[in-house]
Amino acid sequence: MKSPLLSLPGAVPAEGVDEGVAAHYGDLFREQRALADGTGFVDLSHRGVITVSGDDRLSWLHLLLTQHVSDLPAGEATEALVLSAHGHIEHALYLVDDGTTVWAHVEPGTQDALVAYLESMKFFYRVEVADRTGDIAVVHLPAGSIAGVPDGVVVRETAYGRDLFLPRADLESYAATHGPAAGLLAYEALRVEHHRPRLGFETDHRTIPHELGWIGTAVHLQKGCYRGQETVARVQNLGKPPRRLVFLHLDGSEVHLPAPGTEIRLADEGPDGRKIGFVTTSARHHELGPVALALVKRNIPVDARLLAGETAAAQEVVVEP
Repeated sequence: MKSPLLSLPGAVPAEGVDEGVAAHYGDLFREQRALADGTGFVDLSHRGVITVSGDDRLSWLHLLLTQHVSDLPAGEATEALVLSAHGHIEHALYLVDDGTTVWAHVEPGTQDALVAYLESMKFFYRVEVADRTGDIAVVHLPAGSIAGVPDGVVVRETAYGRDLFLPRADLESYAATHGPAAGLLAYEALRVEHHRPRLGFETDHRTIPHELGWIGTAVHLQKGCYRGQETVARVQNLGKPPRRLVFLHLDGSEVHLPAPGTEIRLADEGPDGRKIGFVTTSARHHELGPVALALVKRNIPVDARLLAGETAAAQEVVVEP
């Protein structure tokens, strides 16, 4: 779904899964600094939006999600996952309950499959699931923002800022009075800085929550059964995940960033050494320079020097080995 804000001066469209919104508006570092200072907004209107209403919404979602939501207070933001039967991550939901309805935004293009799964699990519960992507747009206000929120707009507030569930018809008028706009590349650079995983970027078909540090933030360890719980409990109690998320400081002399999927090797073994992981997201940060998130084998020493493709990289621990 193409955002009307792509008509703003300097807007350069994002590509791939983020197609439909602006990658930047002409000055990546200025946009990052604005967000870091708590000003401006980010157009996330390409993300999927779903709602769950009905008297049983929280108790029903509690049975399906990895998060404890049966007693979720109105207005309190949380995040949750849907796992496969083998404990692999299938969906990530960023949600809030407004007292009558649960609102969640999800990765672009995943809402159809998520709604289909939720519909298949309704049985006799008093719930209604709706895809609201067509009429609701997500807008992100950074932490520290004092920008006003229109009456009636649902807000999901976290330590990283506020996500507004804004009527799509109001997107242009909101942007006109709450700028400057910051593009998705600025938003993603700050996400990488904060070591926050993203479905489809830090995950593949076999990712489990422990590998990304999603235990606690998106997975509650003291709650009832849900699909994939056996894997979560087994890893928590009996073992370690096979991989771990790391933050990489990349050699700033390189012109190009290593693309997602770039193989990681031990620097001591050279570019022809064994593959020990891969880059998941790379970014240019306004203060830190070129950085990345990556998945590596759990037993790789935390002080090992790495190569991302041909780019030297120093790792910072995100998930303990």
